[in-house]
Order: sequence, then C-alpha cells, then structure tokens
Amino acid sequence: MTVATPGIRTGYGAVLFVVDGGEAEPGGASAGLPRGVPDILPRLRAGGIPVALVPGGGARPEGAGIEALFDLVAAPAASSGVPRSGLEADALIDASRRLGVAPTRAVVVADSAAGVQAGRAGNFGLVVGIDGASSRAGLEDAGAHLVLGTASELDLGAARTDPWLLVYEGFDPAHEGHREALTALGNGYLGSRGAHPERHDDGVHYPGTYVAGLFNRTVVEAHGRRVEEEHLVNLPNWLPFDLRIGDGPWWSSGEIPATGERRALDLRSGVLTRTVTLSGPHGPLTIVQRSFASMHDPHLLALETTLTAQGWSGRVRVRSGIDAGVRNANGGADADATNLAAPVFRHIDGVLLCEVETAQSGVRIALASRTRVTGADGEPGRRPVHDGFSAADEIDVDLAADRPVRVDKTVALVTSRDPAIASPAQGALDRLRWHGEDLAPLLLRHEDAWRRLWHLFEVSIEADTQSRLVLNLHLFHLVQAVSPHTALVDAGVPARGLNGEGYRGHIFWDELFVVPVIGRRMPEVAAALLDYRWHRLDAARAAAREAGLAGAMFPWQSGSDGREETPTELYNSRSQRWMPDNSRRQRHVGLAVAFNAWEHFQTTGDREWLANRGADLMVEVARLFASLAALDPADGRFHIDGVMGPDEFHDGYPGQPGSGVRDSAYTNVLAAWLFARLGDLQDELGGHAWETITDRLGVSLDEIRRWTELSRRLAVPFLPDGVISQFAGYEELAELDWDRYRRTYGNIGRLDLILEAEGDATNHYRLSKQADVLMLVYLLGVEGLIDQLSQLGYPATMDDLHRTLEFYSARTSHGSTLSRVVHASVWAAFDPSRSWELFREALVADLDDTQGGTTRQGVHLGAMAGTADIVVRSFAGLTLRAGELIFTPRLPPRLRSVSFTIHHRGHGITVWLTPQELRLVCAPSSAAPVVVDVHGTRMPLSGGTEQVFALDRRSSRKEAK
Repeated sequence: MTVATPGIRTGYGAVLFVVDGGEAEPGGASAGLPRGVPDILPRLRAGGIPVALVPGGGARPEGAGIEALFDLVAAPAASSGVPRSGLEADALIDASRRLGVAPTRAVVVADSAAGVQAGRAGNFGLVVGIDGASSRAGLEDAGAHLVLGTASELDLGAARTDPWLLVYEGFDPAHEGHREALTALGNGYLGSRGAHPERHDDGVHYPGTYVAGLFNRTVVEAHGRRVEEEHLVNLPNWLPFDLRIGDGPWWSSGEIPATGERRALDLRSGVLTRTVTLSGPHGPLTIVQRSFASMHDPHLLALETTLTAQGWSGRVRVRSGIDAGVRNANGGADADATNLAAPVFRHIDGVLLCEVETAQSGVRIALASRTRVTGADGEPGRRPVHDGFSAADEIDVDLAADRPVRVDKTVALVTSRDPAIASPAQGALDRLRWHGEDLAPLLLRHEDAWRRLWHLFEVSIEADTQSRLVLNLHLFHLVQAVSPHTALVDAGVPARGLNGEGYRGHIFWDELFVVPVIGRRMPEVAAALLDYRWHRLDAARAAAREAGLAGAMFPWQSGSDGREETPTELYNSRSQRWMPDNSRRQRHVGLAVAFNAWEHFQTTGDREWLANRGADLMVEVARLFASLAALDPADGRFHIDGVMGPDEFHDGYPGQPGSGVRDSAYTNVLAAWLFARLGDLQDELGGHAWETITDRLGVSLDEIRRWTELSRRLAVPFLPDGVISQFAGYEELAELDWDRYRRTYGNIGRLDLILEAEGDATNHYRLSKQADVLMLVYLLGVEGLIDQLSQLGYPATMDDLHRTLEFYSARTSHGSTLSRVVHASVWAAFDPSRSWELFREALVADLDDTQGGTTRQGVHLGAMAGTADIVVRSFAGLTLRAGELIFTPRLPPRLRSVSFTIHHRGHGITVWLTPQELRLVCAPSSAAPVVVDVHGTRMPLSGGTEQVFALDRRSSRKEAK
C-alpha cells in the first residue's frame, strides 16, 4: 500500500525568493524566476509554508500569473540613491512580517550577492545563494550560509555546522531518497540505506540492503521492451520496526502526528541517530533510534530504539521483523525487478530466521534477527506474526511515565559466498550467539574499528566547515564501500557504492580514482580490488578473441563473471525513444586496470605481486592495444580506430554513429605509456622472474620489440595551435551554442539526451561530457605528460598544456561527477584559485545532488574518492616516480593547511603542509628508506625520522628526533 506523503516539514516558517538577474526559467508562468524555483514551490505549498517573491533592483519576472504562484509578490525595489543592500533588507523584512513570520524563522533564497547581503543584513535564519549571475565564492563572501546550483537542490532540513555530523531535520519527500543514500551505513561487506525503519518502498522511502559482489541476472520490462540485466541484489530488509500506541494506528500508516524529526550521521563513529516525537492519545512519545553496520564484524547490523512516554503511562505494541518482499526498483525509471525467490521463515529460540535464494545466481542468504526489550514494566508479551514475504515479532511493552525503555534489534546476515560457514542459516545464528544480547560491547568494538580507520584515512583541511564536512563524508562513504572486509570477498569497486542500485551496481573505470586512494592507506585491500580484475582475466581474454583481437578486453560495465554488462540501448525520457548505447567501445577501461596495477607496485614495491598478478594484467591489456594498432606507411605512425574516449559524447563521426573514432588522444597516449612500462616491468623483475612471466604468458622477443616500437610511434592528434586534439578530425566538428543551450535547458550535463530529443547528435560538435584529454594530465602530471609526448616524438610545453586546458574547459558540460574532479586537479598546476573553486563544486555533487536527482540511486564513489585525492595529488602535489615520493605543493589561497597519512613501501608517513613548509614524519619502521623530492631537493626518509622542507626558500632541513 502506498501511503500518502505530506509536503515539506521544516522548522522554518516562510521562504522568500529574491530575483535579481541570475539564470532564470525560460518561459511560461514561471518565466524570469530563478532556476529551480518552480520545482520547489509545490513542495513548500504542500507543507503549508508561505512563499514570497521579492524583486530586487527594479527586476520583476515577466511570466503571466506569477502572483498565483506566491502568497506575496512585493513591489520591485525602486532605483534611488539609497544603497541597494539596505533597501533590499528593508523589503525582505517587510515581506517576512507580512507573511506573519519573524525574519529569524524565515529563509531567503537569492540569485545575487546583493540579495544575499540583504538577507544577512536582515538577520534571516537561513540565507541561500543560487550560483548563477554570481560565483560560489562571491555568494559565500557576501555571507550566504550555503550556495546551490539551482533552487530545486534546496533541502531546508540540511544542517552543515559540524564537520563530523551530517544532519537532516524535518521531512522533504523530494529529498528523502537523497537523504537515505547519504545516511547509508556500511562496512565494505554490506551496505544499508538510511531509510526510516517503519517505512517500506512506497515511492518516497526505499529501504535497501546490499552485499558487495552479490548479483543476479534477470529479465525486466522497460518501456515496452524485455531487457536482460544483472543487478546488485536488494536483499531482505532487516530494518522493519513499527509500533502503535494502545489500539491506535501503526506508525507506518502516517496517521500519527510526528514532530521534531531529526537524523544525524556521526562520521567519526559510523552511527546514525534519529529522534522523533509522536503525538499519542495520552501525551508525547519520544523515540530515539541508533543504528550501525558493524565495522568490527561485517555480518552484523544493529538498531537500538529508546521509547520514553512523556508524562503518561501505557502500552505500546512493537513489531520488529524482516521483509523479504523487496525488489530492485531504485536504479532509475527503467528498473523494477524481483531477484529473490520466496523466503522461508522460522522462529528458533527467540530468533527470527529468514532464508532466501537469488532467483538465477543461486546464492543463498540468511538473516537472523533478535529483538530484546529492557527497562519495561513487567515481562513483555511476545508473539510471532507472518505475512507471506515478511515476518516479525510483535511485543507488548508497558511504559511508565518518563522512564526510557530500550528495544535492541541485532541482525546477522550471511550468504553462501562467505568463507568458514557450514550453511548461511547456521552462520547467521552463530554470529548472534557469539556476540551476545547486549549491544554495548558490539557498539564499542564498532567505534574502535572506525577510530583505527580514520587514523589511516583522515584528510584534514584548514578551510570552511562545509568543505571539511563534505570531505569527511566522502571518505566515510568510500571506506563504507571498500574496507578491510572487502578483501575477504570477490568484489570490485561499485560505481554507486553500496548505497543504491544506480548502474545496477556495476563496476566501471571508477577504480582508477578509488584504488590509488585505498592503496595509499590499505595496500592489501587495493590488491584485493585488483584481484577482482585478475580473476576475470580469462573472461576478458575470451571477449578479445571473440572480437578478433589479442590480449584481454575488459568490459565497460562488469558484474559477477566479467562479461560485458553494458546495455546496447538507452531510453531517453526527453524524447521517449530508445537510442543506441555504444559506450562498450570505451576500451580504455583496460588501461585503467593496467595503470592501477603499476601504481600499486610503485606504492608497495611488492615484486612478488607484480610477477604473479600485476604483470598478467599489464601484458594482456597491452596485447589488446597492440592488436588494435595499425601502421600507416604514409606517416610512419601507428593508429587505433573504432574506440571511444572517456568523453562518452562521441561514439563516431557525423553520419557514422557507433563506429568509434580514430586516434583518441587519451587512449593512444596512455597505451604508449603502458608499452613503455612493460620495459620497466622487465627491468624491475629481470632474470628468473621475467623468464617465468614470458614463459607463462608466451611473450616472444618479436612481441617485446613491437611494444617498444608502439611506445614511440603511436599517433597523437593536435590542433593547429598546439592543443592536443581529443581525436583525429575533432577540428572539423561544429561549435555548439553553449549560451543558448544553458538558457534553454539550465542543466546541460546530458547534452547527448538533449540533442537526441532535438533530432541532433553530440557527434556533430566540439564538446565533452567529462574530462577526456585532461585525464592525461590528471594521471601523468604535467611533467609526466610532456615527457610521454616527447617519447612519442611530439614536443610539448607547459603553455601547450595550458591552452589545452582552457580549450576543453570551455567545451565540457560536466555531465559526470568525475569531470570537475579532474578539472580541479589539473587546474591546480596552472591556477590554484580556480582549482579551489572547481574542487568546491566537485565536493557538493552528491551533497546537493547536482546531477538532477541521481544521488538517491547511490553515491558517486569515484568522485568521492577523487575529491579526497585532489588534496593529496594536486594541492600537496604528490606523485610517484620509480618508488620515490615527489611533492610539488600548490595550496590554493583559501586553503590554509592540509594533513594526511599515507603508507608507502612499508612506511607510515604523516604529511603536514602549509604555505611555508612541508613536514613529513615517518613512523618507526625497519623498511628501507624512501627518497623524497620536493621541488628538486631530494632527501632520504627513514623509519622514526622527520623531514621538513621550507617551501618559501625551497630548501630543506632535517630535524633530529
């Protein structure tokens, strides 16, 4: 049953929109309003929140019927000698009072710095800047409490005042899925969305529980077609917890008035706390719920509920159970699939046991749930209830006035894929028995595990509170998706984490952004992620053979067994047509695998791993690109045809969709880099180890000679002014009218869908969905790319790369969250201030859901890892070269200091960076010293020592310890 959902519930009493010349809605009744205002107005009105429109500086929206959209439309500010900020502040205060709300309880949403200043001058409770006519930095300098891309991103319940607490107050149905994804809990083995325990999938709420690497193949109906897909399975919901006061309605019905709704995710401890007060017939019932996914024992989840009857005594009935009637319906409009067979429920010695199996892959899953009540008057009555696909314990609890009663729910989840179990059911029952009934010791061990992880992962920045909060949030979700427990299962890097079903839970190239961050803190986990690819090497070899190629062709989208999971068509909701999806031509995903393999060796120095795992990945990917390359006698260069670069907007040339492009610069340069690294691989291993590799993989001398030739003669296209061309023939494409498309559509991230709906195609234009050529600077660094181009016979300068950066910055729609990560990283070498602005924009991609509602389907894990890596890779300027640590610090002016810890070749090294100095402290270790290079000054760093480099003089001194 779908429960009717109210509008926004918030502590604010009114919202005032100031219109002052920012980006506006294009037409209709809402013409001239700031972007996104028409989307949020119905939610505000449904929640009974009055809204006003306050034109500024003589501006007034021109849409017919504007007055009908607002409770109040103020007169435009007159032109006079009075300072505009003072005049607007008076107008805002007057509008707020006319709505009957004090300014301190009202929200101002302004699209200009002047409007923001007026809101702050009027002492309004929340002042929001809309990034349009004014920049994010300009709006923040004017005093905005937060800055958004459009008004539709506004979540009035979001509080961002503590860098370690993500807080949401009240309720907003449009943002509930977004909140659930961002407050999800996990431990690297499993993930659970932050859904309200009393709710089910009702179109607003969506409980979801996932185990890393657990997939099922099924056929779904989508827009009139039957499509075979493999899904990360939504497992039985462990959360269900409902109650009724006396004989009243159940909480889940939505019929009990609720106030004071608040949830707070403690990023330090991985504990989600929710508070709410229900209005019962005899008085308020305060509920406090704490939940966590144990980082100590990855199979355990816990929900602690404390009930306090405020000034009354009486009985409540609690229902605590498991719901196996779940489906996969969170992956977008096309996704709605059942992946589980019918469940079997049993009650065994006070434990509710649920056993179920995936419909196609045959994975058996068991959940064992125990519910314990403490602090109640008398012995609670208990009875089991079953309802087809769900089962529960119903418990009658007698409450005494003002005396808390605690209901603890502990759940163990085990699958047939797990090691060291006799059966999933027995394994789940054993987990509950081993950990006892008291949650306190389990919570303490969980918090201790998080403390140890933060010691490894914390990246501290001395900057504004929101940036610190979001950076902590990103690292939190990264570790929840990929932790030490991930190393115990066969799983890759899910692009959307374990927070939702976006991309059906598949693995893409996001590991290129994730594995280096993990590898610098937990190299053994990075090795396990690379093993995911190594175990599917035979599938990649088979895919190459079927395509008539050599080596290994890894899929663009991967799931359980390594076959290609990329759909062949994509449904465009704008045109309501299916359109071809040729993204499987992104052969560069294999280059990401090879790049990570070499970087892992650079970080660890583990030659045994390189010989037994890394070499296989690198050699087989190199073979693929060697077989793709063809020599053109006319120019003496090798060329690669029929591929797509990371851009994703060009699957061919005009009139030739789906055929791929020739000489993708990213693909060719990175392939040349890989061929060169195979020479380094031979040097590193040498002798017997190299002979064993060549024998096992059948590497011939002729093949080695060809690799060397390809490393020097692959073609790279350039534009006439020295800008690296995205691919051959790029200069012949038309320029897009960017201003027109921004005015018409606002968010133009998905220009491929927009243009297809217009009967056009991105193949016709010079544009990019995301960073493409610039990925080369991101991965290789400025000097590394110049060196690589030189080896290919293409002399390039810093100025050439700067022009390349400017050229593509003006032609990128940023339709991927990864795009601003790369742009921010690359700009650090040329303009740290611009880099900082892009970094700030990259940070809020999931926090503000800037991709237009996609975060509810899961976080963007690659972008989350990438933002943390910007601090290390770009602001601290850390790169690896032949096992050495190279630092080229480039702190933006608004970033006062950074600190972080890395593991490198057996050493734990803490890094502190300010504009004046770089300090490296190496923990005691018997590992061999490593060389540190800072602006060309090279010094050894040994266990138990410290190095300090004075950046203003670019000199160094060694401090004795």
